[in-house]
Amino acid sequence: MTAGAAPADAPRPPALSPSRAVDFRRCALLYRFRAVDRLPETPSPGALRGTVVHAVLERLHGLDAADRDPAAARELARTVLDELDPAERARLGEDPGLDGLLAGYFDLEDPRTVTSEGRELRVEAELGDGTPLRGYLDRLDTGPGGLTVVDYKSGPAPTVRGEMRALFGVRFYALLLARTRGVAPTVRLLHLGNATSLTLRPTTAELDRFAGVLAAVWAAVTRAAPTGDFRPNPGPGCSYCEHRGRCPAWGGEPLPYPGWPDDGPVDLPLPRPRTGEPPL
Repeated sequence: MTAGAAPADAPRPPALSPSRAVDFRRCALLYRFRAVDRLPETPSPGALRGTVVHAVLERLHGLDAADRDPAAARELARTVLDELDPAERARLGEDPGLDGLLAGYFDLEDPRTVTSEGRELRVEAELGDGTPLRGYLDRLDTGPGGLTVVDYKSGPAPTVRGEMRALFGVRFYALLLARTRGVAPTVRLLHLGNATSLTLRPTTAELDRFAGVLAAVWAAVTRAAPTGDFRPNPGPGCSYCEHRGRCPAWGGEPLPYPGWPDDGPVDLPLPRPRTGEPPL
């Protein structure tokens, strides 16, 4: 088991990430389109806005603690926006809507008081049955209370009914930390859209049960991989899927199955859900 970043050009064996686990549970064919076929996707303005905010907060926490104020965040936002290509910048429009999200962030915490061990931290682990896991933490904090995994969300907090699904990703990260550090961390979701935070303190027993869920997902993935038997699961999310035209459930036809890629399925973060998309 390893934790931390590896060289960008290092071989990467197949592994399950939070995004791809969610994809497979929602629709096995969506998993194939994204992880195996690697079909391109165009981020919506909301998704692109979320990516920009993540980049701003990553850089903000790279500054000395005393310099992490709203003025610095606004300056970083201008820098990140300038780094977008013309098409991306046009997609955000004249008002990219970052001021409200950054204000929501500062309502939730004072970054000058935060001590983080890492940002956009790659962590990998292997379950007892051999299931490989890989994830990227938005932020890993250290302090008197131990480790805390922090995950930024640019949208509003989910309803009470949707909280458990919304916490899937941070539960994944908690399991990664439990396997690599031997301790279950606290996990926090910071919803910048309405300045709301959700906190979870999973027990070892809860993480063990969650590990069983992930092991079952990976077992299903590896059963489907040799033949490409990734089947569609039509549902509300279809209306948001860019690959609907290639889905047999909607009269489409997938590309010929390319086979399991040598470097494993893609696990890099994809654009965040569009505004109004059902919670993951």
